Amino acid sequence: MSLPLEGIRVLDLSRYLPGPFCTQILADFGAEVIKVEDPKGGDLGRWLPPLIEGESARFYTVNRNKKSVTLDLRKEQGKEVFKRLVRGADVVIDQFRPGVMKKLGLDYEVLREINPRLVYCAITGYGLTGPMAEVAGHDLNYLSLAGVTEMTGTYQGMPAMSGVQIADIAGGTLYAVIGILLALASREKTGRGQLCDIAMMDGSISLLAYTLGEWSGWGRLPERGNDVLTGGYACYNIYRCKDDRYVSLGAVEDKFWAEFCEKIGRPQYVKPQWDPAVQQDILADVREIMASRTRDEWVEFFADSDICFTPVLNLEEMSCHPQALAREMILKLTNVKGSGRDVVLTGIPVKLSETPGAARLTFPKLGEHNEEVLLAAGYNPAEIVELHNARVI
Repeated sequence: MSLPLEGIRVLDLSRYLPGPFCTQILADFGAEVIKVEDPKGGDLGRWLPPLIEGESARFYTVNRNKKSVTLDLRKEQGKEVFKRLVRGADVVIDQFRPGVMKKLGLDYEVLREINPRLVYCAITGYGLTGPMAEVAGHDLNYLSLAGVTEMTGTYQGMPAMSGVQIADIAGGTLYAVIGILLALASREKTGRGQLCDIAMMDGSISLLAYTLGEWSGWGRLPERGNDVLTGGYACYNIYRCKDDRYVSLGAVEDKFWAEFCEKIGRPQYVKPQWDPAVQQDILADVREIMASRTRDEWVEFFADSDICFTPVLNLEEMSCHPQALAREMILKLTNVKGSGRDVVLTGIPVKLSETPGAARLTFPKLGEHNEEVLLAAGYNPAEIVELHNARVI
């Protein structure tokens, strides 16, 4: 069975997380992804701790089913090789600061002249335009400026840092995939490629859609840890249990909240579900009740209840959960490099009935596909040796 992106060739200049995760998704659905890496060490994500036998465990999580070529883009010969590769490419992805590719003479305006059908995706922190276009940043910075960090945390506490890279992945990776697919769809109609300008701050702001609606409707700013979906109401909250583990309750709908209250012996709390004046009192009582049993005891207690109640799992528990396993969302790369260590990987979250993705657990060594890719681009063996001797590849 053919995959939906078979025949699409991607040149990936990105590193670390946002870009590599984007191209892994494309690769899972059939795209030929060629990592274009610096000969002196390659993608910096290869060496990001923690290491297993000298290579980053994180590298395996976002770089499956790809090829790798080494290419020094600072050398004129390297630029010429890249331009030749662009002639046969459908997509180029870069994750440099704005202006870097222009200085190299390899920006979109140059490459579109070589290949008018090229889709060029630039993933940056703040975008290719605006007063902060060239400012450095990381996930925490993008979320902070987007207004997400200010609303994350407990009531009357300080802003909290997210346990996952929301801006990098939701704001960068996923919007880059969407942008590339939209541009490829447009190319089917117009025959022309285009530039995808993906800013992780933009993506983070877009995640506030419902929150902006709340602000607009209330006429006041949301209060950290004290609003409907952030911890201010008993029906939608996290509770500590007797064993210092946690459970989550998402009983927003009346029927769920009513069943929960009846089950814990507090039917009087059903009616004031949305009364802000009594929430702190209800919360204090429910917290005391939930602290009377262990987490797993509560899970068993509510096993037959339909109330949106779940345990708060750690990563090890999640990776063994029947639902995660049934959905094939946890994959394992076993005994990496003979180390005796396994690397846990995410599966494919997009389930297509006719052309499902394929997570092939192969990972490219630095420059492993130099000869294969360059021969396909029209270089002969002697020319490839010359490029190697000149340290271009």
